[in-house]
Amino acid sequence: MHNTNLKKTTAGIRIILYVASFLVLSVGLSLYFFSEKTDIYFSWTINPPMTAAFLGVGYLASFLTEFLSAREKIWARARIAVPGVLAFTILTSIVTLLHLDRFHFDSSVFITLAGTWVWLFIYISVPIALSVLWALQARQPGIDPARKESLPVWIRSTLILQGLIMFFFGAAMLLIPETTIPLWPWKLSVLTSQAIGGWGVGIGIIALHASWENDWARLFPMMAGYTVYGALQTINLLRYPDVLDWTRFSALFYTFFVMTLFLTGAYGTWKAQQQK
Repeated sequence: MHNTNLKKTTAGIRIILYVASFLVLSVGLSLYFFSEKTDIYFSWTINPPMTAAFLGVGYLASFLTEFLSAREKIWARARIAVPGVLAFTILTSIVTLLHLDRFHFDSSVFITLAGTWVWLFIYISVPIALSVLWALQARQPGIDPARKESLPVWIRSTLILQGLIMFFFGAAMLLIPETTIPLWPWKLSVLTSQAIGGWGVGIGIIALHASWENDWARLFPMMAGYTVYGALQTINLLRYPDVLDWTRFSALFYTFFVMTLFLTGAYGTWKAQQQK
């Protein structure tokens, strides 16, 4: 098969992924390293700080997945970032509009006010731009490269199970937060429940998409992001150990689950790197 027959990643998709990656990096750094100062350095005040750190990890992991995907010139190796990211940005824009009264639009601190308006602009513009560019990408001629090495059954099964748990619990956190908040291992508000739910749906889609791609060569961006996500969420448990009630099953299950994300990602990154 000649490379000229392969479907290339359009310049538009690569640009939007590069732009989005640096936007989420800035948000991730703020939330992760200034978890206790969201009243100044974020668009709304988040308590407890563990929640801010949790959300920050999502943005930092998303940065890596989007940035690495933007570098891929073959569409089959870049598209792993697009459906999940689009779902997340659409859901987060809806959550933002539902809770505008919680955002710092009346702040007298310039950096806080500016950041809040930038947040609103991003979550209105990025879903629209990404949708249009994805539609244009779909019209590109060419075919996917042949799969180099399929995933073993145990990895595909793990990704499907992880993806389903994140997708459906994330959807429940969005739609019925009053029901799911008591099941979460630390205290949440309706807004933070729905914000976390958006991440659950988005990352769940990426995990399910990875199992569908079923090719190590196509999964390097996703697996690298998965590794960072699992590792940093585990570190958050060490940063804020007193936030969780360790006598509850939900705390133990959450800890086990994020560790499985890290282990899956670390193994997957190693395997995918071999196919680069």
